[in-house]
Amino acid sequence: MTRPDDAAGPTPGGPVPAGPAAGPTSPPPDPPRPGSAAAVPGGPGLTWWRRAGASSWLVPVLALVAGLVAGLLVRPTAPGWLAPYLPVAVVAALDALAGGLRAALERVFDDLVFVVSFLTNAGVAVALVAVGEQLGVGGALTTGVVVVFGIRIFTNATALRRHLFGV
Repeated sequence: MTRPDDAAGPTPGGPVPAGPAAGPTSPPPDPPRPGSAAAVPGGPGLTWWRRAGASSWLVPVLALVAGLVAGLLVRPTAPGWLAPYLPVAVVAALDALAGGLRAALERVFDDLVFVVSFLTNAGVAVALVAVGEQLGVGGALTTGVVVVFGIRIFTNATALRRHLFGV
């Protein structure tokens, strides 16, 4: 004879139903870290050097050396109309580099954020100088851009110093 509560499911201490709900469940996997190969679309192909056993600093250093050698051999020249924009683009790029170093030391570096920051900083700086040139105050806006990015660079340098030396 069956009891009415058997139809409602197992009683405590009674038989355990078979199937996917039976037994302990494993915890969900941790989400991928920002900047990791799993977090970036097409990620595993972006870190081929790590699978090959190279250090994480080897590829950027080799790329820097290759760029310096290519620059010294080719000796590129910039056209005259580009002259007002190059200094602010370089300062904006240095700001993104200092921010990237700070993020890497704080273990929060994200490749996508770095690239977007790099391109956005340079683009905004060049756009401000271009607007200043059109308004006839190019020198003043160039100085303003350099001062703002200089303050950001020194702020990041201070954070780097504190992180590395504890002072």
